[in-house]
Amino acid sequence: MTLKFSSKEIHFLKTDSDDFKIKPPKTYFCDLLLAKTDALNIFEKRLSEIKIPEEKFFIAVIQISSSPDSSLEKTKDAFEIAFNTFFDHKKGTWENLSHDLFALAFWGYKNEKKASQLIVSLKNKISTELKTDILIGVANFPFHDFSKYQTVANAIKAADHAAFFGPDSLVHFDATSLNISGDRLYQLDKCEMAMEEYQKGLEIEPHNINLINSLGVCFGIMGKLDMAKLEFEKAMKINPDELIVIYNIGLLYQIEGDIDQAILYLQKAHGSDLSIFEVELLLGHLLIKKKHLDQAIPHLEKASRINPKSGLTFRMKGEIYLAENLPEKAGREFNTAIKLNPSDAASLSGYAKSLELQGRNLTIALTLAQKSIAIEPDNKQFKKRLKTIQKKIKDAGLPPLKN
Repeated sequence: MTLKFSSKEIHFLKTDSDDFKIKPPKTYFCDLLLAKTDALNIFEKRLSEIKIPEEKFFIAVIQISSSPDSSLEKTKDAFEIAFNTFFDHKKGTWENLSHDLFALAFWGYKNEKKASQLIVSLKNKISTELKTDILIGVANFPFHDFSKYQTVANAIKAADHAAFFGPDSLVHFDATSLNISGDRLYQLDKCEMAMEEYQKGLEIEPHNINLINSLGVCFGIMGKLDMAKLEFEKAMKINPDELIVIYNIGLLYQIEGDIDQAILYLQKAHGSDLSIFEVELLLGHLLIKKKHLDQAIPHLEKASRINPKSGLTFRMKGEIYLAENLPEKAGREFNTAIKLNPSDAASLSGYAKSLELQGRNLTIALTLAQKSIAIEPDNKQFKKRLKTIQKKIKDAGLPPLKN
């Protein structure tokens, strides 16, 4: 059987949240940190030059949702009025970072509770004035070993964290903010930078399983499998039933070639109340490798129910049914796979083979086989199937296809 896996379908797993009501934002404020915009540089420079009494301050990064009739000038005016209402210019400063994003720094407050109350009051006033949602990320200095410069970045990361909860949220910077920032860098293929975020997060929360798992994933995709395994095992000591971590350890064993151990871990993950596509798909794949075809089918069926848009699961079932000499069943699976991905050469060839074995629609089988070779011209199995179909057509005396 020819089984080709897409790295997009079988990979190390990460998770942002177990709460399905929490959704990632369409755009990330922390991208500003990579772009290093002029407005951000101006705000950071101004903050570094101000002499702040007692060396403690708060930073709030504020997104003001635009209403259809609002303009940037109107938004800026409302923000400035609110700032002047609650803050003294000698004890604070602000900057417009982008069309709807503002940064505010202030100091001289009685205590952190009072500072937080000021931010909430500011949020309520702007929201009332503009009749719109206000999203805020907050960070304070000093906090752990973060510098003044990093505190600005922390507030921006907290704003991304707040965005996960919707457009009218307020979140104070914490380890989860760093997890989210790291995940964004991971999405942008900046793995080493992502690792730095996860490691900073673990300095705040050393037993945060999401951060430990995320760090392990980065080691894994960088090929540092021993270090990845250490992180995943560390996470399992904290919670032996953490599904994502169990899957990732199983995947590591699969990469290392220890199929039996991989299956043991994945079966443990499969036994959970939750259903995860990658768990079922990889289990099906490994059971096929061990020649346990009948055991593989239920996992692939479950995978296709979880993600009915994955052509790979249908192709794999088709390959199994071909191996078990059930061409009609195989044809149905390949047909579904092709509908989902018309360029799936293996499914095109497999469907052609299933038709040939049934002795029907040989001209269609010929077209499918030719398409598969056009996509993968060096595939010996596809060529062999094509020759078999051509011979059957010739033996049957069927007319050649017209171009």
